[in-house]
Amino acid sequence: MTDPALNARYSAFVRAGWPAAAALPPQHARDALYGAVLAWRAGERAAAQTWAARAAALDAAPLYAECAAYLRRAAEHGPTQAYATAEGFGQFIRGGGNVPLYQRTSAALAEVYARYEALRLLDVGTGDGLALLPALNPHVAQVDVVEPSAALLAGLAAALQARGVAHTLSPVTLQQFAAAHADDHWALAQATFSLQSISFDERPAALAWLRAHCDRVLIAEFDAPDFREAAAPDRFAYVAERYARGLAEYPAGSAAVQGFLMPVMFGYFDAGAARANYEQPAAEWAQALRAAGFSSVELRPLYAYFWADAVLLDAR
Repeated sequence: MTDPALNARYSAFVRAGWPAAAALPPQHARDALYGAVLAWRAGERAAAQTWAARAAALDAAPLYAECAAYLRRAAEHGPTQAYATAEGFGQFIRGGGNVPLYQRTSAALAEVYARYEALRLLDVGTGDGLALLPALNPHVAQVDVVEPSAALLAGLAAALQARGVAHTLSPVTLQQFAAAHADDHWALAQATFSLQSISFDERPAALAWLRAHCDRVLIAEFDAPDFREAAAPDRFAYVAERYARGLAEYPAGSAAVQGFLMPVMFGYFDAGAARANYEQPAAEWAQALRAAGFSSVELRPLYAYFWADAVLLDAR
């Protein structure tokens, strides 16, 4: 059950905006941080900094200290983009719980590859190959990569060439790739934590294309709640709890924290920022796959990640 203090602050915010929410004194540190989040959502950057500082003064936990430090800089220099520098994301993705997460993901993929001979694989949203490259084995004859970031593709191409794996690289989105490949077919396609970037409106068509052009699809995703109202108390409480766990996996004040985790966290609540992720519960992923025409959808756990449990959906 959501804290009554958060409910009261949100009701005031919905009813009469930030001034009404700000009129309620904070009851505890988490309530003060929620005030910072609502101020941030209202575009009141200086107020967000003040309320985050209140939270840090009430509780010395890393979550409050890191939020206060980030909002102090954001008030002076503007918000940081989560993917603005390679350093922050690089430290994040190759540290903390991401290490066992990707180890287990790669192992699960390799296990599936082993059931094929001369497999032609379609990998959607490959990134720099963090999940793909360790999974490759002699059963994979060719990899067709769909990855919008040309910068990430450069390193991936070199790695695939070094392994002697035949490959094609397409620096486009899945939607763009689908429009240009109406006649191709693959025995297996995979997407590791990438399909969440496709909006809810566009996702049915993307999954239907995968059904029509792939015999089998593996999707690694997070079993995350689907919060349609960005700043609602239950969503904030979930984010705060989960980010407190995530911050514990990285050094305080590191690039992974201030250059990636904090920008992502406050990006959830920024009314002026374009949404980058459209997560949903694993059961809804399975339902969407069945609606796209897959007759069999199996789900297996991968790793208890700080944000949400990671799962592998195997659709045929």
